[in-house]
Amino acid sequence: MYDLSELEAKLTGSIYADKLHFSSVTGSTNTDALAAARKGAPHGSVFFTDEQTAGRGRGDHKWQSNAGDGLYVSVLIRPKLSPANLPLIPLAAGLAAAEAIRSIAGLAIDLRWPNDLLVGPHKVGGILVESKTEATSLAFAVIGIGINVHQRAFDPAHSTPATSLDIAAQHRVSRQALLAALLKSLERETLLLASPEAIGSTLARIEQASTWLKDRAVEVHGPQECVGVTAGLDAQGFLLVRTAVGLVTVQTGGIRAAETD
Repeated sequence: MYDLSELEAKLTGSIYADKLHFSSVTGSTNTDALAAARKGAPHGSVFFTDEQTAGRGRGDHKWQSNAGDGLYVSVLIRPKLSPANLPLIPLAAGLAAAEAIRSIAGLAIDLRWPNDLLVGPHKVGGILVESKTEATSLAFAVIGIGINVHQRAFDPAHSTPATSLDIAAQHRVSRQALLAALLKSLERETLLLASPEAIGSTLARIEQASTWLKDRAVEVHGPQECVGVTAGLDAQGFLLVRTAVGLVTVQTGGIRAAETD
């Protein structure tokens, strides 16, 4: 279980101070955060749980969320950000998660566009961002992050084999310390997105943190299905892929390593 008093103390002075909402069991922290956002919950509200009964990832894929095994958290932000920059939010969240995992578990994370956290070839976490946009502004965004921490068994049907921080680090990783580090990193990264001068630096750091974004043969799954070689990100965080018919800007979907003969 989490020590809520200790978490509050560690987050004093942050955007999350006095805005932590913990449930021992819930359907989905993203669903909870979205409902609260529509009722006017403030910027920096955090919803986290020990167990999700209806956890989900992108494309309504089920996210395994057993009691006490992982980190399941959603953060509501109301940033001064153009809707055009919305695709940058899951990428910035990936940077924040990678830094938190590095500092607490000592593991290097590979970011697979747009939302996967990998340790080598194994998936250890994912990000789901849901938002409401208005004519010229972003009303709010909910950043959901799920990280396998203590899990020892995984669904073999997953397209990407999974692992947990405990397995990869070969020691028990504190969910409490990981959550505090994640929230602090996320505050820094999302604040940078509000500065047009800092977005270029954020994109450069994302490319440095990923082996998938340049010169990688990939298959793109989703409405823009194609096969090619990655060529970096555009200014909005969309993936560029060089294909046999030209350069494709992938705005939605996911990528996997291209199969070779």
